[in-house]
Amino acid sequence: MADISLTASMRSNLLSLQNTQSLMDMTQERLSTGKKVNSAIDNPSSYYTAQSLTNRASDLDALLDSMGQAVQTIQAANEGIESITSFVEQAKAIANSARDTAVTETVSSGTKTVSVADDATIEVKIGDKTYTYTNDSGGELDTVAGLASDMNGDTTDGLAAALTDANLEFAADDDGNLVLKAKDSKKPVDKTVISVSGSGIEMSGTINPNARDTYVEQFNTILEQIDQLASDASYKGVNLLKGDNLKVVFNEDRSSFLEVKGDNADSAGLELSEVAAGGWNSIDALEGSITSIESAINELRDMATKFGNNYSIVETRQEFTENLINVLEEGADDLTLADMNEESANMLALQTRQQLATNSLSLASQAAQSVLSLF
Repeated sequence: MADISLTASMRSNLLSLQNTQSLMDMTQERLSTGKKVNSAIDNPSSYYTAQSLTNRASDLDALLDSMGQAVQTIQAANEGIESITSFVEQAKAIANSARDTAVTETVSSGTKTVSVADDATIEVKIGDKTYTYTNDSGGELDTVAGLASDMNGDTTDGLAAALTDANLEFAADDDGNLVLKAKDSKKPVDKTVISVSGSGIEMSGTINPNARDTYVEQFNTILEQIDQLASDASYKGVNLLKGDNLKVVFNEDRSSFLEVKGDNADSAGLELSEVAAGGWNSIDALEGSITSIESAINELRDMATKFGNNYSIVETRQEFTENLINVLEEGADDLTLADMNEESANMLALQTRQQLATNSLSLASQAAQSVLSLF
């Protein structure tokens, strides 16, 4: 198509109108997107710098999810430690109750008065052996307390040694009865079948050496619960209480991280062993269990301190990453975001300029329109 000739005035006004429209298109884009830099054409330096900042913020935002899951994993382990500590403290209470429980029962003759003549004999059966007590004190024994003392010290047929070996002694109870009981109520009595006969005294019974076995069963049940709880303290397949480790990454190139090392918080890891029936008959064995329990409590406290420290580290890094993402996004926005007030004012001025240019173009064309009056 051949060029259309315009007057210089019309071409000047048309060019001005086209420039105004171009500026209006740019301003409209800024108003619609909220950005003054929408592509590399607008400002290559600002565009690519902002893009880099935005990409890093996006990478860090993805890591925030991982940090959040790490916090939950550590929290699961911490909850497990608190519950296991409660179980171990309960086990200690059971052991203490067992320690305070006598392992024997008292065998009583029901005899409140005795009269044992000089040289009279009494047969005492302890376990599967029978011992003979002979009153050789040089006179008649007529009190329960005196008889008990004399029988405890008798060495004629090894009775005193047998009583000591079996952790037994004769005594007068509060009601004045002759009784056979444990000399040390916290030590086991091995010879359980007891009988005494002679000089009008008849007594028999069985002393129970396993009175603590009820506590043993309770203790072993607690250990089973500790093992089950330690296994249940996992989060998304990671169990810090069963020796699993957790790696928490803090930056986009994985050069900043925290290695959370797990521990074994089950009964084996805490060095707590089940007790066999009769295992607590010995006070030494019972004290050994209590010592192990106290060591386990200290170990659990150390675990809680370590996991608590790791929890604080991850939370601090999580908060820092959130703040850094905001800084990066603000930096990108500073490079690309438009001033909406300024762009609105620009649009209003451009609209006014467009109207003026349109009117000016109309006036410039009137000279050409006047030719029509010749026809």
